[in-house]
Amino acid sequence: MATSATTFDTSTAGLVIRPVQPSHGAEIEGVDLSKPLTDELRTAIRAAVLKYKVVFFRDQSLDDAGQAAFAANFGPLYTHPTTRHDAATKEVHAIAAKYDREYEKKLGRKLKAGDAYHTDTSWRLVPTWGAVLRDVNLPEVGGDTIWVDANLAYETLPDEVKQRLEGKYVTHDFTDSLALSGHEYPIVAHKVVRTHRETGQKILWVNFQQQPQILGIELAESRELLEEVLRQYKRPDLQARFSWRPGTVAFWDNRAAVHYAVRNYGDFPRELHRILIADEPLWTDL
Repeated sequence: MATSATTFDTSTAGLVIRPVQPSHGAEIEGVDLSKPLTDELRTAIRAAVLKYKVVFFRDQSLDDAGQAAFAANFGPLYTHPTTRHDAATKEVHAIAAKYDREYEKKLGRKLKAGDAYHTDTSWRLVPTWGAVLRDVNLPEVGGDTIWVDANLAYETLPDEVKQRLEGKYVTHDFTDSLALSGHEYPIVAHKVVRTHRETGQKILWVNFQQQPQILGIELAESRELLEEVLRQYKRPDLQARFSWRPGTVAFWDNRAAVHYAVRNYGDFPRELHRILIADEPLWTDL
């Protein structure tokens, strides 16, 4: 049975947790992620991720292997099929401007900007549950990341829109990107409104990077409803905007938040490294 997020105890293990927004997001102090975690620390950090949806650790010293070791405390690591990184740790996925430009050239079009709120691996039948992201090369200013509380995005919808979205499925189409990397996977559809299996919260879950279309209705109505979803994602009161600095690690619940990378740093070769954590195939709404 799902439990409320407010029941998760994050007060143990000597951690200092400071919310960054009233809705979601928190900075955690009092732990060195390069060292092995005790069971108590692991439980407290996971509880914080479930409660706040995204948590941040400052002043950390991690390499790829250390990042992978930390992430592995929370489940099996997932290697993304489009990963391009020459590190020994195969699960590390480099998110870099240079790779975006190469991908655009192969794809023959620019990546969609401005509306690219997304969640990672939603194109899979069972998406990854968690993601751990750390900085590698940062611009002096710019390059923030925005996380949206997808539960509040749903809860603050007009009742009429909630009713129209109820039971509807939306496509997550990653076929172009997979084909470029020599992989195949069928187009998947997930419910627009999903139920988080651990917190019981309803999550407004659309990936605007993956050609979303709501099934079972006319295209015009699909576009109209997707605009309603996007309008929610863009609301500042539902966002936690985070500024990176060297030594930062972010850890979020991929099932509870969508995110957006702010590309306002020109030609600077910004680079972050991400590791994904696989989920159990136990979604209640597949």
